[in-house]
Amino acid sequence: MTYNRSTDNTPKIAADHGALESFLSKKSNKDIIIIFCRHPEPGKTKTRLIPALGPQGAADYHRFLSELTVSCVRDFVKLHPRTAIEICYTGGNEAFMQDWLGADLLYVEQPLGDLGSRMQFSFDRAFLKGARHVVICGTDVPTLSVNLLEDAFKKLESHDIVLGPSEDGGYYLIGFNRPFNILFQGIAWGTHTVAQDTLRLARQHHLSCDLIKRLKDVDRPEDLIIHEGHPIPTADFSEPRPTRSSLKSISVIIPTLNEESNIADTLASVMGFDNVEIIVVDGGSTDGTIDIARDHNVKVMSGPQRRAVQMNLGSMVAGGEFIVFLHADTVMPEGWIDHVYRELQRPGVVAGAFRLRIDCSRWSMRLIEVLANFRSRRLGMPYGDQAIFIKADIFRAVGMFVNQSIMEDFELMRRLSKRGKIGIAPAAVLTSARRWEKRGICATTAINQVIIVAYLLGICPKLLARFYGR
Repeated sequence: MTYNRSTDNTPKIAADHGALESFLSKKSNKDIIIIFCRHPEPGKTKTRLIPALGPQGAADYHRFLSELTVSCVRDFVKLHPRTAIEICYTGGNEAFMQDWLGADLLYVEQPLGDLGSRMQFSFDRAFLKGARHVVICGTDVPTLSVNLLEDAFKKLESHDIVLGPSEDGGYYLIGFNRPFNILFQGIAWGTHTVAQDTLRLARQHHLSCDLIKRLKDVDRPEDLIIHEGHPIPTADFSEPRPTRSSLKSISVIIPTLNEESNIADTLASVMGFDNVEIIVVDGGSTDGTIDIARDHNVKVMSGPQRRAVQMNLGSMVAGGEFIVFLHADTVMPEGWIDHVYRELQRPGVVAGAFRLRIDCSRWSMRLIEVLANFRSRRLGMPYGDQAIFIKADIFRAVGMFVNQSIMEDFELMRRLSKRGKIGIAPAAVLTSARRWEKRGICATTAINQVIIVAYLLGICPKLLARFYGR
């Protein structure tokens, strides 16, 4: 069995028919997910985002989306261990890819040819290896989820083809239960009719096809921002940061999910300053959160339902020299800008946060505040509800928030404390008491301490998130 490249650069797999039948009779009965990915080289990656983010910024954004996709697929495989992962890459080499995404994955370099011929090669290769179902996905969709992958494989049990359409007319996922190379012929790749033309070919050849949820991919600057009329600031991370006169000094990033009762007060506390940009990153709210944010004339982005990922997404388009991560149920104090500048200009300080005040008059809440503020100042471990602020270049240098569903702020502080001091501003933010009121003060405090100890002992953050109820 050999792999040949034709004169028109279309990859082909040639095999003796009898040998092929013998090979396929030994099927492993495994499913395979193939991730089409490019090594994040500045200037060659996400080129249509370069006007907005700069060459390095576009490459960093692609790196982030790719890691997000690989993390999602890894999560799926943990639940479905008879599924294999293959990275079909272009740019760089296998060693670079292993250093980036891990040596435990299988890497296959993409052959020459258009997108269709490259996908055809990958499907043929996977089925010749004995795959039962094969799904190919890209890395342009930040909202890909385990549930969507499960839905795709479930549909392949009863359909020949599954397609994950994207809002631009293409598709972010395609899956087969056996090779259908005819679906890659005569497609005008890169146009808004790719998905439509693929479905038309499937009907012409009497193939059953089902769709999973339509998603928005991120390929152009306008894809980054939902709210129209707000251009993305230039942010080329590979070059020296612009002066304050040409750049918003502070970027406030607010992750949201169904926060219509809180977001207006939060936004009001940080609005009205010429040197501040506000970015709301929503995780799929079904209430009026997005409408309220739009009414306040701020940038609005979409992301998955994971706060760490939402904050990272916001940071990728943030133009500020300093970044403030503000929870949607927290209100900033008067003069907060001066506190951010003052703390981050102290010698050796790499990040900071505010003192904590809880929006409840009960004396037990005062005790919680005292303990939290003692921990923050003495141990240098403020939490996310204290409005963490940080120099943007340092945040990116430490790798941003870890993509996990809980303790992302704790982990960031651990890494930052190795680089310098964590400053605590003397003013206090006012945060909602809802999480203490929901479970009770004693129970919430006890759970928080158990979570911290378990995390330090190496317990999986996903298990901790389930325990916490997030």
